[in-house]
Amino acid sequence: MQFTDEWLVHTIEPLLPDGTVAAIRQEPAPAPGSLWEILVQRKLAGDDQIVQALAKRFRIPVADLSRTDAKLQQTVPEQVARRFNVVPVRQTDSYLEVATANPFDIDAEKMLAFATGREVRMLLASPAMIRHRLDEMYRGEDAVNRLLEGLGGNFEVKELVEEEEEAAASAEEASQRPIIRLVDVMLADGVTSRASDIHVEPIEGGVVVRYRIDGVLRQVMKIPRNAGLPLISRIKIMSGLDIADRLRPQDGRARVSVNGEAVDLRVSTLPASLGEKVVIRILSQRATVLSLEALGMHQNEQEAIRNLLAFKEGILLVTGPTGSGKTTTLYSAIRLIQGEGVNIVTVEDPVEYRLGENIVQVQVHEKAGLTFASALRSILRQDPDVVLIGEIRDQETAQIALQASLTGHLVLSTLHTNDAPNAVTRLVDMGMEPYKIASALRGVVAQRLMRRLCLACRQAAADAVPERAARFIPAGTVLYQAIGCPECSQTGYRGRFSIMEVLTVNGEIERRIGQGATADQIAEAARQGGMRSLWESGLRHVLAGESTLDELLRVTDVPLETPRSPAPAPEAVPDARPGRGAPRAQAQAAPPPAPAAPPAGFPALDFMDLELVDEPGTPETGAPARPQGTKVLLVEDEEQLRRVMKDLLEREGYIVSEARDGVQALDQVDRHAPDIIVLDLNLPGLDGYSVLKQLRSRPATRGIPVMVLTAKGDEDNEVRVFELGADDFITKPFRARALSARLEAVLGRHRA
Repeated sequence: MQFTDEWLVHTIEPLLPDGTVAAIRQEPAPAPGSLWEILVQRKLAGDDQIVQALAKRFRIPVADLSRTDAKLQQTVPEQVARRFNVVPVRQTDSYLEVATANPFDIDAEKMLAFATGREVRMLLASPAMIRHRLDEMYRGEDAVNRLLEGLGGNFEVKELVEEEEEAAASAEEASQRPIIRLVDVMLADGVTSRASDIHVEPIEGGVVVRYRIDGVLRQVMKIPRNAGLPLISRIKIMSGLDIADRLRPQDGRARVSVNGEAVDLRVSTLPASLGEKVVIRILSQRATVLSLEALGMHQNEQEAIRNLLAFKEGILLVTGPTGSGKTTTLYSAIRLIQGEGVNIVTVEDPVEYRLGENIVQVQVHEKAGLTFASALRSILRQDPDVVLIGEIRDQETAQIALQASLTGHLVLSTLHTNDAPNAVTRLVDMGMEPYKIASALRGVVAQRLMRRLCLACRQAAADAVPERAARFIPAGTVLYQAIGCPECSQTGYRGRFSIMEVLTVNGEIERRIGQGATADQIAEAARQGGMRSLWESGLRHVLAGESTLDELLRVTDVPLETPRSPAPAPEAVPDARPGRGAPRAQAQAAPPPAPAAPPAGFPALDFMDLELVDEPGTPETGAPARPQGTKVLLVEDEEQLRRVMKDLLEREGYIVSEARDGVQALDQVDRHAPDIIVLDLNLPGLDGYSVLKQLRSRPATRGIPVMVLTAKGDEDNEVRVFELGADDFITKPFRARALSARLEAVLGRHRA
């Protein structure tokens, strides 16, 4: 008998009595088997015994499968994991750790590297443990199938005249006990998992259920079609919707009790090609504490909002994208000024939370003619002190809200803009006069929600800080990364908090708004008045260990220039090229001459960032000058392609040195000091991303231009390599003349 794991024989033979392996070989077998599994099955050796022997001989770490990252099932497809019998354990930006019983499976390593774009690191685990963990990670429909046993299997198959009729389920089917039980389990699980929304989405052959937890969607189950369609109908019946109408969007609501706690549900349906998609919004008042302290904002941000709420008239806006917590912030603000002597009226669509006594809440009903604008007209005739408008959507609502704020009412509302200064330009776009906005506006609060690190499993981050953010991180600061544990459902995060950009209108800002200033001019005046940006607000939480830098980069953008308001002292300053940083000591050694101050209201320009449109050329012909003795380092693991590229470049007059992996590339850089590097990304051992990081982190190699050559031509990959400091990006396959021209262009810009 030949074994599928012949490489094990020499390691295992010393653990067994003499002749054991030879005796097993003599046994007849229809196909090669696994020596490892045969020994464990016959109790000749244990899994732990074999794993320890392999780890000792080959110096390979043993995998800890009790702490695997459940999110990796989205990175490594199930068919790949099961085909090569590997379990993804951990991943970073540059490598992926997998548990395997065969660490010498080159095909598995290549496939995983290709599928994930990362270096693959092998860890040891037994075949039985790997199969068990795979079943847990990719269990798919098993948990659902156990709930659906009551559906039975005797079904009559008919040919339907219209295929779309299959997308419906009758009220009788939706009332079956297993379906009711399945909906109850789904809702209870969603509430206990802290989900804000439950998405039920039709797919080929079934229905997928996903929870939005802390702002991120996670797939929790797949339901077969014979249960998925009745499940959707059951949800529609609960929320008072028409189950026969599947061609129009519908909105409904329901109220359920989960473990004795009343929970409001907002249900929305949307017709799709494979059936109806249903989204259930979970509104739990016990889970939502309506106070500024509970939002997690800093003390100075709380004080700024309290000062804005002290006004007796004017308009206060909260801005941000959908799902950024604007309504919760407004409710928390209302709670601060709620009292017996204050007449507060709200107009909302929908009314999400009941705010209690002394507050009148009006639900918009457009079919009945009760819109934001018509409700506001009636509200203003009832002598309110404070008016809350759920959202300013159109010119008419904006006009009435602005007029109300100018006639002695405090108006609170939301607006969809990216930051606080752009709220002014948004109102102008709606047709509001700038002088009215200047008189009425008291402040704008822009906000986002960041996920809070799970304190039970967070760890100090080992990866390098991205260069675009490095200048904001003080030296010696300990940053943390998300790991995942049972406390946080393997996400690494638990809960969310707000980051704020609070713009308080002062005399200078009011003057600029009245003069029709741009958003940049308003932002400049606000920063001079002490406004902190969303980036600065979030950065303080990251530096305090409350969240991760990756989470901050997910919800907001890195400023293009260092903000003028007080911020953590940066350790690096921008290089001439965007996204590049240099040590502060080095930057101070040769400071550039200070440019003339721009006129008021105009952004400062960095002329180092401008490039000539024409390529450098010789004075006589204007054509690019041919390199004379220019040294090129060619880093490519495919020998045939490397040979072709070398012949091409040598015919062009370049001096070419070669490297076939990342470690050899760094060695060749030190040996030959090339003028330019052509770098492939998918390299064995140290990949191209890591090589690029190393080059840009070393003073001696920081200035060498790097041209990335890769088969991964997607936009995300292109953005990533430019953020790491690449000078050009060309995809395979390529034309010879294109490579030569791009090479000359990069060298020309570098010399210029």
